[in-house]
Amino acid sequence: MSVADESPEAGVTDRPRASALALLSSIERPAAIRAGVVAALFLFALLALPALVSTFWLQIATTVAIYSIVTLSLALLVGRVGMVSLGQIALLAVGGWVALRLGFGTSLPFPLMLLATGLITGAVGTLIGLPALRLSGLYLALITLMAAAAITVVLQVTNFPNGGSGFTGYSGALAGTVSSSLHRPAPLASSSAFFRVAVVVAALMFLLGVAHVRSRAGRAWAAIRQSQPSAIAAGVNVTLYKLWAFALASFMTGVAGGLLASSAGGLSTYAFPTQDSITLIAVVLMGGVFSFWGPIVAALLLKLLPELLRNWGLPPDLLTILFGLGVLQVMLTAPAGLAVQVPKDLANLSRLIRGRLASGTAAE
Repeated sequence: MSVADESPEAGVTDRPRASALALLSSIERPAAIRAGVVAALFLFALLALPALVSTFWLQIATTVAIYSIVTLSLALLVGRVGMVSLGQIALLAVGGWVALRLGFGTSLPFPLMLLATGLITGAVGTLIGLPALRLSGLYLALITLMAAAAITVVLQVTNFPNGGSGFTGYSGALAGTVSSSLHRPAPLASSSAFFRVAVVVAALMFLLGVAHVRSRAGRAWAAIRQSQPSAIAAGVNVTLYKLWAFALASFMTGVAGGLLASSAGGLSTYAFPTQDSITLIAVVLMGGVFSFWGPIVAALLLKLLPELLRNWGLPPDLLTILFGLGVLQVMLTAPAGLAVQVPKDLANLSRLIRGRLASGTAAE
């Protein structure tokens, strides 16, 4: 060993390089960081946020939590399976209708009512998915959009249940006295308690999505997304897993509809226009369909951003311009979405710096 290697200057010179390599290694190991960030955000939303904002903004935050489930369901279909669906808003309305009918017609506990709502809506979504099994791309988007329009027309005819008799549960005599809103149990009567329930249910839906993506179903969906003929040649039951994806997305949307039916204000047939399906897929693409952060970003863009612009006194047309620019930017420069591109660029930068540091060490 040479005297130069044992000199203290060499150790002092290597310390910054070792520290930089350690920092870059932490950037390139995102699993632990993601888990910590998710846990911190979940605890902040659950414990601190209700005490920091007013009742109005807490209601907006509740809506964001509910719609994050809807954007998650669409992101799973588009990003994991490669199926473009424009019927999630209509399925959200179906979930709200089913929840109201069960709430007025039965005495099911709130958790069981949400579960039953999700299962029934999942069955409806599976029926919609049956004629769409052989379609993809634009044709699949069109048929789901037509199904959404048909569901909207049916709901406008039947209206949302308000405690009336019969199958529809709607009575015109009660229209001015009874709201189409689901009665919440006493522990969930306050806005803060219901917000916490919405956050917990949204977290459970995200865990359900993660479990599916990491399971055999997720691998089958990835094969179908890459190439359906190759998936068939590999022995993947394409029909089964496509229906599975439709059922799962519809189940999640139905649960979100049940939560929405329990929120303040009640439901209206005019609250679910078919054109909202276009806006929904736009924000999902902007948020990112290949990351579980994407649906959260999409829900913030969909429900929080309009309220912020309105609160700041900006014209509502600005929102359409921002959405158009956002979709254009994502499609041209970041097809994976905003929630994927920034961490990906950071990891690529860290690998570049690591390579430069390693080459400098080898040269010395």
